[in-house]
Amino acid sequence: MSCPPATKPREKLKVIMDSNAFFVPLKLKIDIFEETSRLLNRNVDFILLSHVKAELELLARRDSLKTRREAAYALKLTEKCRLVAVDKAEGSATDDVIAQVAEAWKCPVFTNDRQLRSRLKHIRVPVIYVRQKSRLDIDGLI
Repeated sequence: MSCPPATKPREKLKVIMDSNAFFVPLKLKIDIFEETSRLLNRNVDFILLSHVKAELELLARRDSLKTRREAAYALKLTEKCRLVAVDKAEGSATDDVIAQVAEAWKCPVFTNDRQLRSRLKHIRVPVIYVRQKSRLDIDGLI
């Protein structure tokens, strides 16, 4: 009787986080990290692109007091993500860069932005989003 072959642990699945994903825990009381892992039934490597972080930092400095507080909280949550520096061409929107990286890496994106979701669906990138203000769902195949 021989031993079964050692199984290689599954690699963590990369998920790119859009800035609006970090507001979900505060507004809807959903643990985005735990629920994403549960939804995908995988260990997840949460990716924070450098310009998404810059977008949150800008909100934390310039917007209304309420938005500044929410953005500061969102920035705390980004500490659970792996920061990836991506060169951003002059004039490129954050959504453009998210779409380009997601398509190149073939990995899902967590966003609630309808326009970005539609764009990602068009290029066959799976999208994780909040459904019925109470749970996460995924559109597309991983």
